[in-house]
Formats: sequence, structure tokens, C-alpha cells
Amino acid sequence: MLPSFPTRPQGGGTAPCDERAVFTAVVYALTSGCAWRHLPPTLGTSPATAHRRFTVWTETGLWRRPHRAVLDELGARGEVDWRTSAVADAASVRAPRGDR
Repeated sequence: MLPSFPTRPQGGGTAPCDERAVFTAVVYALTSGCAWRHLPPTLGTSPATAHRRFTVWTETGLWRRPHRAVLDELGARGEVDWRTSAVADAASVRAPRGDR
């Protein structure tokens, strides 16, 4: 279940958005590598809303639950070989100017 967002007591703001459309946009961005700002309007939500919801859902641990469920299911079927699993991480950092 997705976290709910309370209405703002002071009023104003934008109309509620379709949570399914937001979820679809987030999954599209994550699986396609599409930059948030380039999300197609046909997904039915703004890039800012999709990114904001992704951030909130990440902070609340939403992605850990389905990830664990998929791993549990694949593990039960014997389709995960933990002996060959690896994680690679890289970061690019701009070199500072001037003397070292």
C-alpha cells in the first residue's frame, strides 16, 4: 500500500493526482533510465510529482518490501544463485581546481 498524502489545511495547491499514474511514472523512470524531467506527459503526472513521491516512498521503505518479496519468491524456486551475486557501485566526482 502506498503512503497517503494528507490534504493541506490552508487550502489551495493542486488537485489530487492518480496514485497509479504516479507509480507507473516512477517505475518507468527507474526501469528505463529516463531522467525525471523527461518523463512523457502521456504517463499522466508531472515529473516533479513523480520525483517527489519517489523520494517519499524511498524514505518510508516502500521499495524494500516488494524487493524482498521478489527475492523470497525466486529463492523459494531456487532461481537465485547467491554464490555469483555481486554489487557494483561507482560515483563520478568533479576534480577540484587549483593545487592539490
